[in-house]
Amino acid sequence: MDLRVFTEPQQGATYDTLLEVAIEAERLGFDGFFRSDHYLHMGSVSGLPGPTDAWITLAALARETHRIRLGTLMTAATFRYPGPLSIAVAQVDEMSQGRVELGIGTGWFATEHSAYGIPFPSLAERFDRLEEQIQIVIGLWQTPADKTFDFHGTYYELADSPARPKPVQQPHPPILIGGGGERRTPRLAARFASEFNLAFRSREETQRQFERVDKACDEAGRDPGSIVLSAAQVLCLGEDEAQVERRAKAIGRDVAELRQNGLAGTVDEVTDKLGTFGEIGARRVYLQVLDVSDLDHLRLVAERVLPAVR
Repeated sequence: MDLRVFTEPQQGATYDTLLEVAIEAERLGFDGFFRSDHYLHMGSVSGLPGPTDAWITLAALARETHRIRLGTLMTAATFRYPGPLSIAVAQVDEMSQGRVELGIGTGWFATEHSAYGIPFPSLAERFDRLEEQIQIVIGLWQTPADKTFDFHGTYYELADSPARPKPVQQPHPPILIGGGGERRTPRLAARFASEFNLAFRSREETQRQFERVDKACDEAGRDPGSIVLSAAQVLCLGEDEAQVERRAKAIGRDVAELRQNGLAGTVDEVTDKLGTFGEIGARRVYLQVLDVSDLDHLRLVAERVLPAVR
């Protein structure tokens, strides 16, 4: 099982802090450093000093790291036009020498859209736009160098695009699609995704959604084994109960609730729970690290958990 570090910078983190986390995650042997794509904090935290842009952050990290995979969980399709998004991701892929992955979704946080003047259409329209966006981004990347790209959709029109630049990874960087929708989400994953991710759900809910994705792959004539299944869970690990409680308090969460809804507890507890996700098909887990100042948290995972799940 691969373990990746997943951060939520909108809750309060500077670029320098994220750089420190990414470099340490790479040094410790984690497979990836991923971040959310949000512009507004959530809950009671202040979010100071303010949000950082996901793709600007990843571009900078691409030049400061060497091995670790970099990406988003998930870029909101409402935030960017598909043409410029394809350029940004391809450029960061080149800057990282082929280590970028594009997680993309409909966008869901209405308040951040109104806070920053971003239109927020209905869920049905957001799904329609997402589908067109993915087709365009992949189409631009895969267009032969001597050809142009056209697209005529309901929401987006492209004419005679030179479809440049091209990403380093071929046929294109991995596309991650996630979410708990029972119909359109599995179908989109089966059609476009290299990886399907479900975040912050129980093992039972995760298994049911994995089964829906497998079924959608079968219906699309795709081998279900060709798509990576992954989960994301909040992390709260300790060498003993006192350390678990201290880390839970630092992120404003209850230990009992975290044990129920995340990866919380002692090394053995967390390792065992990761094993249960592996049993239902998860080949990768994203560890949501909410206290990005606590690098000892990552070191404990790397020393005690990572060797046990690989």
